[in-house]
Amino acid sequence: MNIFNRDQFDVAVAEWTNCCADYNAIQNLIPTNYVFTFDREQVDWLKTRNEYKEFCAEIGVFKNKLVAILCPMDDKGQKLIVNDFPYSELGELTKDLRLVETEQYKVIKNAVLSKELKRIDYDSDTYFPISNKPMLDQDVALDAIESWRNDGMTWFYRECTEFEGTRIFRKFYVPSEDLISSKPGLNEIVCSFGLKFSEVYQRVLPTLIFISFYQDLQNSGSIDSISNTYDWSQPCPPMCPFNFNN
Repeated sequence: MNIFNRDQFDVAVAEWTNCCADYNAIQNLIPTNYVFTFDREQVDWLKTRNEYKEFCAEIGVFKNKLVAILCPMDDKGQKLIVNDFPYSELGELTKDLRLVETEQYKVIKNAVLSKELKRIDYDSDTYFPISNKPMLDQDVALDAIESWRNDGMTWFYRECTEFEGTRIFRKFYVPSEDLISSKPGLNEIVCSFGLKFSEVYQRVLPTLIFISFYQDLQNSGSIDSISNTYDWSQPCPPMCPFNFNN
């Protein structure tokens, strides 16, 4: 498991902040077809420490590579003070990325037979599933990932030239359900950047999309919808619910 100590964490985060106004540096750090990959050990580490509905994914630079660093939060939403931080380097996929979304529909059929065993009434109703987890529709996820691949560098260029990098993300706040699943058989989680339009800010913002891979995706109990793609994370800035430096 890749781990930073506290000093390495601080240096990596500061290095990314220093790069945010340098478009050429960002071009070298972020091929838009690269992803982060977190293994089961890293997920378990976070699961045993995080106490909040979200966790924080800090962005840093280590040995000229972009990294995403897992940071647990306490029950009040502040980052916990820990001495080690699991991280993943941005890298090329080693295999095709398969997004899966299965919806289970309930069909209720009613039939009435007369005393003569003749069918006198028949109807059928289909009930559509309601997800009990914060899932991201697969089409929305695909659009966001493809938008990042096609337009991510254009987004960075504008942010660097017009705003000197001040609006570029330093971290992401991620719903805990994205990474801390109760389903058994987790192998790894692939995390891709995406671009998604924000109605609130009236501009396109980056997001992180977490895609879980299980030994058996269907081994998930009795939930209504099954997916390996979950809700989108909030980039900070601009979406910083707590003190920016926390």
